[in-house]
Amino acid sequence: MKWHPQSEKNPLPYSPFKSSTIPRPIGWLSSVDPDGKENIAPYSQWQNLTFDPPMVMFSANQYPDGRRKDTVLNAEQTGWFVWNMATYDLREAVNISAMALDHDESEWSHLEDQGVTKTYADNHRIPMVAESPAKFECKYKTTLRIPGDTPVGTIDLVVADVMTIHINDDFIDDDGKLDVLKMKPISRMGYFDYTVVTDKFEMRVPGSDSAAQAGLEGSA
Repeated sequence: MKWHPQSEKNPLPYSPFKSSTIPRPIGWLSSVDPDGKENIAPYSQWQNLTFDPPMVMFSANQYPDGRRKDTVLNAEQTGWFVWNMATYDLREAVNISAMALDHDESEWSHLEDQGVTKTYADNHRIPMVAESPAKFECKYKTTLRIPGDTPVGTIDLVVADVMTIHINDDFIDDDGKLDVLKMKPISRMGYFDYTVVTDKFEMRVPGSDSAAQAGLEGSA
């Protein structure tokens, strides 16, 4: 098949676009509003931008009525948010936190039955998922507003600097690397499908030099 999505109706029952750009890391983002109301929600458009300095981004679609997502507003207004690694063991909590709730209702109140407990960030009093093996405290940098064809197609692309990284020592191997297979991070696919990291393989680029090694170490 061939499809021109800008000018043609989708020929399939479901969109092949979102189901092809996979797997997508999950931005399980916690934040607070200026009054301290706590929020947590997963975003499937999340990625690192650079390692020097560590920088991340996420994009959030608007609601159909044009309202912007609470996580975006909280990041802009307080200057901070936290990324919590979404894992297979936490999958049900991640899914529950995706529910659309009124602004006055916190997703955290629905996670207690999932065995999720809170710990708090160092830089700003934002709750973090204690059971998540890796967490980033992110300092808001800028928002790029990108219009879509509809209100829900319009996005806020948020960029932030990573100021503090929390890693559970139980997930660091003897070589000082993260034990990803033990962490079992989950990723978003298309439809209602997710996947989990349970296998890995190594490939080294021929002729890799010291600069490439420095990048792996996270230095310029």
